[in-house]
Amino acid sequence: MTSPWIAALIAVFAWWFFTGAILVAVRRADGGKAVAHGRNVFMSVPLFALGFAGLMISSTALTMMNVYVSFVSVLLIWGWIELAFLSGVITGPERRECPKALDGIDRFNRAWHTVSHHELLLLFTLLAVVVIAQGAENTFGLWTYLILFFARISAKLNLFFGVPRINTEFVPRPLQHLKSYFRQGPITLAFPIGVTLLSVGAACFAERLITAETTATVTGFSLLTALAVLATLEHWLMVVPLPDAKLWRWMLPDAPTTKKDLPDEL
Repeated sequence: MTSPWIAALIAVFAWWFFTGAILVAVRRADGGKAVAHGRNVFMSVPLFALGFAGLMISSTALTMMNVYVSFVSVLLIWGWIELAFLSGVITGPERRECPKALDGIDRFNRAWHTVSHHELLLLFTLLAVVVIAQGAENTFGLWTYLILFFARISAKLNLFFGVPRINTEFVPRPLQHLKSYFRQGPITLAFPIGVTLLSVGAACFAERLITAETTATVTGFSLLTALAVLATLEHWLMVVPLPDAKLWRWMLPDAPTTKKDLPDEL
């Protein structure tokens, strides 16, 4: 557990596992009753609370165990917010598709209203994490959240402004209208800005890792470096045609079908 490589592998596994668990829950709810998505979000609230409890407890002392606890705690907090979003419970007041003729500031304003509640929840949660980290010895939880926060905002902006490759396979039924706000095409200035900042962040964390002197800081900066590299890689997957969906497709139940999904001859 003290090896930076083990910490990096744990970060990669946690990223894969939490993403897969959320996708499985959402896919199963898609094939269930109308209340299934809301029930998933409600039943998982204790995990959200557990994340905050773990973050507060682990922030009091900088030890290797507390670093791991703070990292996993933030993933629990982040995971619940993402589940609430993908389930269509916390998104925004606008639930209609984007008119094809809409462009410019009007399109941006309408897109904002499709996800505004989710973005505000992410921001308020960031403020709560900052308050917890004030004067704390262990601030690795805060940095974990900051990486996730920036990477998510950057990814959404890139999907809105345009990227060559957009994977909509895992978009759940409650969010089908969001696909009309995605723009598939050449990259814009948002892509190099996002990738550059994430890459610089990963390099800074790696430099801190090289100069770290305690097992706690080695573990913490290994986790942050791996997470920042994963966030950068996720951005590049919006440009490079790699089958990243295979990482989770094998573990998901079949997508439910409706009459709209069936061929016309049926």
